[in-house]
Amino acid sequence: MPDADRAAVVSAPARYHGLRLWIPTTSMLLVSLISYIDRNTLALLAPTILEETRLTGEQYGFIISAFSVAYMVGNPVWGRWLDRFGLPLGMTVAVALWTLASVSHAFAAGFFGFALARGLLGFGEGATFPGGLRSVMQTLPPSKRSRGIAVAYSGGSLGAIVTPIIVTPIALWWGWRAGFVFTGLIGAAWLALWLWVGRRPDVRERRRTGAGAAPGDTPRFTDMRLWSFLLLYALGALPIAFVIYGAAIYLNRVLGASQALIGKLLWIPPLGWEIGYFFWGWLADKLSSGRATRLAVLHRLLAAATAASLPLALLPASRNLEVVVAGLFAAMFVAAGFLILSVAYATDVYSAAHSGLIAGLGAGAWSASVACIMPVFGRLFDLARWQTAFLLAAACPVAGYLIWSTINRGVRIRTAGGAVS
Repeated sequence: MPDADRAAVVSAPARYHGLRLWIPTTSMLLVSLISYIDRNTLALLAPTILEETRLTGEQYGFIISAFSVAYMVGNPVWGRWLDRFGLPLGMTVAVALWTLASVSHAFAAGFFGFALARGLLGFGEGATFPGGLRSVMQTLPPSKRSRGIAVAYSGGSLGAIVTPIIVTPIALWWGWRAGFVFTGLIGAAWLALWLWVGRRPDVRERRRTGAGAAPGDTPRFTDMRLWSFLLLYALGALPIAFVIYGAAIYLNRVLGASQALIGKLLWIPPLGWEIGYFFWGWLADKLSSGRATRLAVLHRLLAAATAASLPLALLPASRNLEVVVAGLFAAMFVAAGFLILSVAYATDVYSAAHSGLIAGLGAGAWSASVACIMPVFGRLFDLARWQTAFLLAAACPVAGYLIWSTINRGVRIRTAGGAVS
């Protein structure tokens, strides 16, 4: 860490030790878990909802786009709000808003109702990762922050894992609308927990998480390195959205899986996402500790991830349910690598003072790409052009890597110790 960044950080109050120190970060794990349960419930129940409401796949794609556009806008808005008004008030307002939006899905009957509910949900959930990052930076000492970020962010993939397990029985017993009522209940439970956590001094105080970046370390839209990061993050991680929003429809329409069977299977692909977070992060740190430069390591790992993303295009050739689910697991495992490695690149290029901005820009870029391409995927689903859809999903990481690699030829970046590599 550069001296300017080291001097700027403020460690957590000395009164908190051991497990108590981790309570705010754990609460952010829970809030990211809830946010992904909320957003994945629609995707899980899509076969039933589309049949009952007579929505087309293309309309479903535009509904997902409404969420993605609002989520893209919400990330920087909530980041600024949290910086100005603090975590207790900011997270309370955000979670209350998206909880009401999630429940409102239960009362939607057509395209515009779902699109409005989805847009409000996306805007509210834009606070998820800015809140998680700020909580980690504000309440944990520097020596624990990398682990803290992993903990806070991993709630998203955990949410994708548990949604089919929890929501499917509720929908089968009481109907799909009850699934959205359930999401409201868990949101309300988190708000009750947050009333207690938000009273802690380290949560209430609006601490500076970093400052004093060197002039060349500020992210600017005129900097092609920033665009390489945004495109690598957005395109490399796009298969995550493809699997989350499209897998249930594909398993139902092509492989004949019932809603009950889908619920039993769709926790498996996100497990690859969860494992991928820790695998790729561990691998990047391990390889970077040797003689190779950080950028060379990232080049090699991203090239490997790009090659590993290609088998996704071949899945429509199989009619074996187990093979397809395993392939979706692998696709999410690889896509997690693009998330971890792209952020590792950006945090090496830019000062730690801008880590919140980097997180928001990356999430916003991913949301923008999802908003643009989901209607395309939906249209391809309507036309039963499954091979084209899978090929397009597999091609996006390739495009992201080629753009990033081209821009970063000859680029020199800082290592963890502040030296240039």
